[in-house]
Order: sequence, then structure tokens, then C-alpha cells
Amino acid sequence: MGRALARAQAAAAAGETPVGAVIVDPASGEIIAEAGNAPIGDIDPTGHAEIRALRQAAAKRGNYRLTGLTLYVTLEPCAMCAGAISHARIGRLVYGADDPKGGAVAHGPQFFTQPTCHWRPEVTGGVRAQESSALLKNFFRARRGNAG
Repeated sequence: MGRALARAQAAAAAGETPVGAVIVDPASGEIIAEAGNAPIGDIDPTGHAEIRALRQAAAKRGNYRLTGLTLYVTLEPCAMCAGAISHARIGRLVYGADDPKGGAVAHGPQFFTQPTCHWRPEVTGGVRAQESSALLKNFFRARRGNAG
């Protein structure tokens, strides 16, 4: 999760919402892919950290199925990202901060509990949640001009 937080910080430095994602092969410990949010920089509404990391991992593996890999992300995935995680067959999802407004794992549509979801990763939430949440809060506070 430390690497995902570093990617989130880099995204913030680029003016993007600070969310970072890292995909790891738990069998070897190898980092397969890592990315930060970049919908503004990429001019791509699907440029969320999770989607960008999934694309990198699929290209590296030469397969869109990423079965057995672990995705670490600093914020609870939205519905789009949860769908992509399911389609990629990620084995385990570990996320930091909850997202009551836009999240789709523990909040909102709770994507992985739906009967139409054909692949459900093992999910662990709340890992380094305070750090992940603080990054987001500080980023948006600074953008609003409320440094205090």
C-alpha cells in the first residue's frame, strides 16, 4: 500500500485526484503495474488509477485475465473500476479509504455482491485508510483555498 500511496501523491502533484494503485503477484512479490489517477492528463474519463494499472498489468502479462494477482488502491473503487476488477478476475482487492459518495464495494451498489457479478475478488478495506483519506482531504482543502 505504500507504493500506492506514493502513486497517489504523484497524482496530486500533477493536479489529479490523489488515488494510486499497485498490482502485485503475491506468489513472487513482484510489482506487475502501478499507476495514479490521470483522467485530466490523459484526457480520458476512464483514467482512474485502477483502470490504468489493470491495463499495464494485462499488457505485461499478455492476458486480460489477471487471476491470482492482488490490487492495492488507496480509495474504495467506483462502479466502473469494480466492474473492471471483476472482468480482469483480480484475486484480491485491498483498498485504503472508504468512499461513501462514489465507492461501489462497501458503499453504493456494492458491485461484488450483485447476482450479475460473475467474479468476486477477496476484499480487504481500511488498509492505511487514515493516510489515504488525509491525502484526499488535504488535496481538496488546498484546491478550495481552505488551507486550515
